[in-house]
Amino acid sequence: MLLVLLLGAGLWGVGYIAGVSRAARVTSVAVLLLGVIIAQLVLPEENPLRVATGGSPAPWLLLGGFGALALAYGKVLKALRTGAAPAPEQEPTMPADQFSETELERYARHIVLRELGGPGQKKMKLARVLVIGAGGLGAPALQYLAAAGVGTIGVIDDDEVENANLQRQVIHRDADIGMPKVFSAQQAMEAQNPKVVVLPYHRRLNEEIASDLFSDFDLILDGTDNFDTRYLANRTAVALGKPLISGALSQWEGQLSVFDPTSGGPCYQCIFPEAPAPGLAPSCAEAGVIGPLPGVVGSMMAVEAIKVITGAGQPLRGEMLIYDALYGESRKIALSKRADCPICG
Repeated sequence: MLLVLLLGAGLWGVGYIAGVSRAARVTSVAVLLLGVIIAQLVLPEENPLRVATGGSPAPWLLLGGFGALALAYGKVLKALRTGAAPAPEQEPTMPADQFSETELERYARHIVLRELGGPGQKKMKLARVLVIGAGGLGAPALQYLAAAGVGTIGVIDDDEVENANLQRQVIHRDADIGMPKVFSAQQAMEAQNPKVVVLPYHRRLNEEIASDLFSDFDLILDGTDNFDTRYLANRTAVALGKPLISGALSQWEGQLSVFDPTSGGPCYQCIFPEAPAPGLAPSCAEAGVIGPLPGVVGSMMAVEAIKVITGAGQPLRGEMLIYDALYGESRKIALSKRADCPICG
């Protein structure tokens, strides 16, 4: 009898080490036990196999009965636990132009605004916005666009998160250092609002992809820090008739404008015909920037995006808003279209 028990234990142990499922291990031991019971019932008493396995079927029948009871008890207990556990509540999948109860509650403060209301929130849900850059300006713009319920948000950037970014690029975390910015931003946006679709493009914007990429979106936000990309974004947006919201930073000052020649306003190159000479417009890495300033200007860019999408208020078309954080002052200046502009003239 001891030999059979050892054999059963061996089958169980070998199966466990080999990664065999629990059900398969139970089956192998049950087959062994059934074979022993059949041998005890069929073979004559003096048969060596029957003698070696105990000589009587009674203890094996008792052992099998206890085993069956234990298995039955486990299944009943599992069924009771499953029945007692509350089923996870899942909202039905809503059509693209309708809102679930969760979304209605989330966007309630928008819906009660007379300038937005339900129709404005619906326009945001159906909108597709591309943000160039997931850095200082892109970080707050992306966060607020996602929180506001813009349905599809693309973000293109070829950089990775660095320690020096975290002083102002608040969409990223210390644990994200070394991760591509577009994926770090995607994680933060989807964690904040799982109802939005985030499309990350981990690459640099260039001539080869700009037109195809822009054509898939309704509105472009430019948060880059170099003039080559700014001019490329402007050329492509003008060629496709897409509104372009552009922001810029330096030390304590930020500026933003909506460039939309289709509405009669200037384009970016009307205002900045050519890039400044080296040293006249230093980058944030060279000149420095106060940490919260990108949050202020990037949030303003998100506000302008919502206004353009919904038609609320008066977007900064033909105007530039300049914010001086050091003295707490802001001012607007009028921008004019240039008839000789090579891009939109």
